[in-house]
Amino acid sequence: MSRSRLWPVHLVLAIGAAAMVAPFFWEFLTSVQSFGESTRIPPTFVPSWEWSNYTRVFDSLPFGRQFLNTVLMTAGRTIAQLIFCALAGYAFARLKFPGRGFLFVLFLSVLMVPSQLFLIPQYQIVSELGWLNTLAALIVPGMFSAFGTFLLRQFFLGLPNDIEEAARIDGANPLRIFWHVMLPLARPGLLALGILTVLWSWNDLMWPLVVNTSPESMTLSAGLATLQGEHLTEYPVLMAGSLMATLPVIVIFVVAQKHLIQGIAFTGSK
Repeated sequence: MSRSRLWPVHLVLAIGAAAMVAPFFWEFLTSVQSFGESTRIPPTFVPSWEWSNYTRVFDSLPFGRQFLNTVLMTAGRTIAQLIFCALAGYAFARLKFPGRGFLFVLFLSVLMVPSQLFLIPQYQIVSELGWLNTLAALIVPGMFSAFGTFLLRQFFLGLPNDIEEAARIDGANPLRIFWHVMLPLARPGLLALGILTVLWSWNDLMWPLVVNTSPESMTLSAGLATLQGEHLTEYPVLMAGSLMATLPVIVIFVVAQKHLIQGIAFTGSK
């Protein structure tokens, strides 16, 4: 196709890219405005460069502690999901046992239920265990996901059977086949699930806001939500904190987007 015929496609992509970048640009502009500028109508596009808004975030929140809580929650959920979802996905894809199809249908049915319906039962369980305002309340409910199991199951189904049969002929048991043969081959799928879990966990708001009400035990998303007052919201400070909280996941996505695309593309090739 000639370059002259591609310009409509490039134009649409450019408009889409601008629409994606515009919120971040507006977030940055608001973060360096004064409070009066942030509420002005019509809005101003030439801020007064109030860089002190970034330091005020640390005065309004225990930002360092909440950042650490977010990192620990994200790391704990991601590592646990990679382990448990890989085991479950391999079992559904490669092992034959009674009720496998029925159990997998149950897993898929979980994906069709809104996550908000699990909020009250999960909260009651966490409360009975005495985990409120602890890292356990943030990590344990997110250690396993039906989506991760489905994603890795599809990935394992796409791997050739000959490799597994050769390992079985050599005397390897199912656990050894999984650990030494299939798991290394599933690296693209594991990377894709890991990246998605990091993004979802880092941006999770509702559950951390419900189970952890103490500022020292909150995550960044929940802590930033508390900056929204009932009568007044310091939008420049809120945007400054939101921008600092967003930068780590943007960097992770930019660096790892190639692996994410490869993993999802291979999963859908079966």
